[in-house]
Amino acid sequence: MIRYVLRNARLLSCADGADGYMLQTADLAVEGDRIAAIGDLPASFRDAERRDMEGRIVTPALIDCHTHLVHGGDRAREFEMRLEGASYEEIAREGGGILSSVIATRAADEDALVASALPRLDALLAEGVGTVEVKSGYGLTIEGEIKMLRAARRLEKLRKVRIVTSWLAAHAVPPEYKDRPDAYIDEIAIPGLRAAHDEGLVDAVDGFCEGIAFLVPQIARLFDAAAELGLPVKLHAEQLSHQGGSKRVAAQGGLSADHVEYATEEDAQAMAQAGTVATLLPGAFYTLRETQLPPIEAFRAAGTRMALATDCNPGTAPMTSILLAMNMGATLFRLTPEECLRGVTCHAAAALGLEDCGVLAPGCRADLAVWNIAHPAELSYRIGFNPLHERYHGGVRC
Repeated sequence: MIRYVLRNARLLSCADGADGYMLQTADLAVEGDRIAAIGDLPASFRDAERRDMEGRIVTPALIDCHTHLVHGGDRAREFEMRLEGASYEEIAREGGGILSSVIATRAADEDALVASALPRLDALLAEGVGTVEVKSGYGLTIEGEIKMLRAARRLEKLRKVRIVTSWLAAHAVPPEYKDRPDAYIDEIAIPGLRAAHDEGLVDAVDGFCEGIAFLVPQIARLFDAAAELGLPVKLHAEQLSHQGGSKRVAAQGGLSADHVEYATEEDAQAMAQAGTVATLLPGAFYTLRETQLPPIEAFRAAGTRMALATDCNPGTAPMTSILLAMNMGATLFRLTPEECLRGVTCHAAAALGLEDCGVLAPGCRADLAVWNIAHPAELSYRIGFNPLHERYHGGVRC
């Protein structure tokens, strides 16, 4: 069994509370895939291997809690269109946007989806990420959505990473269901969810609640099906307008409401009371050149936990850098470096319903990131520079 001690390390637990952002010089013992002890070590570690961290900062491995990592094709032409003045809604209504990725994803087989996702995954892992959420949402048929989640599960077998999956069939209305969103929910999204769940492919259920996608009553039916299966829910909510999605997901005790640029103080309070995390996605805000900022002060005042993620996707956030997401969270949304770090550790874990990662504590997974930095703020401060020294996944040095 793996058993060793990290010596001469400056540990940052990243737990909620002031102590979570205070550096602690202490030994950290690993046994198997878990942190066995911090500080005073059990006698069983007297003869264990010692690894000198030489004063480096050690944090939990980072967590990217919102991605669309598996997809076919790209949308570089839409990037040009936006620069020429077309809005996200205009591109979507003309058959672009998500639907263009649907065409490419439907055309790709499972092997092709895995092959195209791996370089994006590798970019995240190289920046200290140990857990990645991956959504479906570009198949928009039962088999197409299941194909995406099968590809996502395969990534975990090819790399040292933890993959968490979300069923996002309620992402867009495909052409064959044009003007029939209710039929799509009843004939594809819900039956497909049951089939994917039977295959063990679904960890959570997601949807896109927006005027160009699905409205609250349609999302509610999908959430009811998720509840019947015992699955947690989350939601793309209040990104382009206020539709009431964040309050709806909070009412069901959902894991997170994501984007939330148009969320209100009332939404923030409802989310805080329910324990629903606000997942902020500055990469999409930046790419779409949005001007409506998420209500950060309202989240702070209400005590709503805030996560950060890349939103890695082919259209609105073609980004595979969690460190850049942290920098954008600070510069665009005015989060503190401490909030940014919690946003990709303990709060990101909460957004995925995970309790065994995102903090350094005995009993948690030994998913660790070792950094060549003098101060934790450097992780949000630098642009285009990766200070990762090494990463551990389940106790194994990667």
